[in-house]
Amino acid sequence: MPPSPTLRWSAYEHEHIERSSDWFWALGIIAVSVALVSVLFHNFFFAVIVAIAATVLGMIANIPPDLVEFEISDKGVRTGDTLHRFEEIISFWVDEERERPLLLVDTTKVMAPNLIIPIEHIDPRIVRAFLQERTTETRMKEPFSHKILEFFGL
Repeated sequence: MPPSPTLRWSAYEHEHIERSSDWFWALGIIAVSVALVSVLFHNFFFAVIVAIAATVLGMIANIPPDLVEFEISDKGVRTGDTLHRFEEIISFWVDEERERPLLLVDTTKVMAPNLIIPIEHIDPRIVRAFLQERTTETRMKEPFSHKILEFFGL
């Protein structure tokens, strides 16, 4: 029996956006303003959370994304070291309408219910054809939360 085909590619987790010092100044000014208003309304806990969130956001915005290895085989979809077996996959969609095509995968896993996988260096039609033979194709949209994180460069 011939070995089953495997699709492999690597891509960055997200597109890295270089932030200017003005972006960090704006983040700081907004965070301090919101924290001060929170203190004026005697909501000290929220002020602390805003300060911590702004600090973490500023630190994460400077970190370039990791290069991740992706693989689709008869076993399932692998993202880095994590294998998502076809039994755990509800459906998929290949979004080719974007500048950078995405593979959207809906799974039964609690900690990773939606996978958003960038498709690079491989034809998205090949990915679609491979997955159509193994699981259900359902039209999906990129989650709004992912778009927000992408906006902040995370």
